[in-house]
Amino acid sequence: MDSAAFTTELLESDNLLVGPWRSPRQMLHAQTYDSHASIHDDATAQKLGFQGGTIEGPTHFSQFAPLCERIWGSRAWFGAGCISAHYRNPVFEGEEVQASIEKPKPGQTVCAIGVTRRDGTEILRGTASIDGDGTETALHKRLGELKPLADPVILADLKVGMKTARQKVRMDFDQNMGDLYPFSLAEKLKVITEPSAYYSQELNPWGRAIIPMEMLSVLFQYRAREDRLPIRGPAVGLFADQEIRVIDGPLFAGEDYFTERAVVALSGSRRTESAWMRTTVFASDNRKVATMLLNMASIKDSYANYESEHKSLYG
Repeated sequence: MDSAAFTTELLESDNLLVGPWRSPRQMLHAQTYDSHASIHDDATAQKLGFQGGTIEGPTHFSQFAPLCERIWGSRAWFGAGCISAHYRNPVFEGEEVQASIEKPKPGQTVCAIGVTRRDGTEILRGTASIDGDGTETALHKRLGELKPLADPVILADLKVGMKTARQKVRMDFDQNMGDLYPFSLAEKLKVITEPSAYYSQELNPWGRAIIPMEMLSVLFQYRAREDRLPIRGPAVGLFADQEIRVIDGPLFAGEDYFTERAVVALSGSRRTESAWMRTTVFASDNRKVATMLLNMASIKDSYANYESEHKSLYG
């Protein structure tokens, strides 16, 4: 017998399905990138003008799971669900946020989503969907509208089309996920905003514990620092856009998967240089089970040699 996926209380408001207010927990205080602290460390974040260490963006993906499961059902959502999000503003520990999704018309498989803070600040916007070929998502559209990166420094040596070797990744319940993610799945499940029996028990349609979508981000990035792509640093980076698309899921704890990454776009802003990476994830039988599109934005001011290298590169 299968248990219910979620017990989360949902509200209907006009054309929206809305989740409860939640206070996500910050689990990346001890995260290190290239032996330096990250944007999730209070001191590092404050040096760059943030009020403190930020909650990692995909943490909010969990708040959409009960909404999407209500709309499309467990099998469709866990087997072929997608969240595609542009992060607009950071969230700090102790702040409350709420997720919402536009209610679909009959047969609709792509819906607008958003997360807002109590004061009305927009945290993220994008789409949630099931099935599809990936061309209907918020970030697919955003990729097509990017302006080319001008005068790169941190990403001067990175080129669109660069690919990485295949890597084996795995997430066991009590496995510490390394310097990038210094916690385990079991520790995350103790504080996850939307608990589900499906994440820790076999009482679900697949008979195995499912990895939550926010932890798929952790799994797919687990060995990313081994890629050795030619990115200059150290520089502090943050997730600016992210899409996780399950193609042939769910993905399970305690199972081996294989990841490959490719640079699909380079873009920039006044403060950042962005590398857009698409991770393709395979099962041990070589089935393509998921993809992740991630815009890792490097903060120019955090790279000590930025001005001098810009002069040497561009005069």
